[in-house]
Amino acid sequence: MAQVQYYGTGRRKSSVARVRLVPGDGRIVINNRDIQEYIPSQALIEVVKQPLVLTETLGNYDVLINVHGGGFSGQAGAIRHGIARALLEVDPEYRQTLKRAGLLTRDARMKERKKYGLKGARRAPQFSKR
Repeated sequence: MAQVQYYGTGRRKSSVARVRLVPGDGRIVINNRDIQEYIPSQALIEVVKQPLVLTETLGNYDVLINVHGGGFSGQAGAIRHGIARALLEVDPEYRQTLKRAGLLTRDARMKERKKYGLKGARRAPQFSKR
């Protein structure tokens, strides 16, 4: 018998997370490592679990995640976005709850590119009269 799986892709800054929800006992595995092992901060772990807590599905699904790009904070945001999208596939009734919490909106803020003639995105070279 084929096992039911739900997919969701989340993005944040330069991070991309591919999320798979499989009926199980609530394990969260990121890049083949346990969540406690992969993410150093307890606050970021709470961010990742937020969609599951809101929809009261925390122990119902194993969450299998592949994530790359960015740092821990961006990756946690991308994972949260991906889990929220995957939960919509599970049950479209969750949409109102997730939308009200702002978990379905892609955070479009990106790192601004460096411009020529400047030292950074906006940082100009030091000014000197002579």
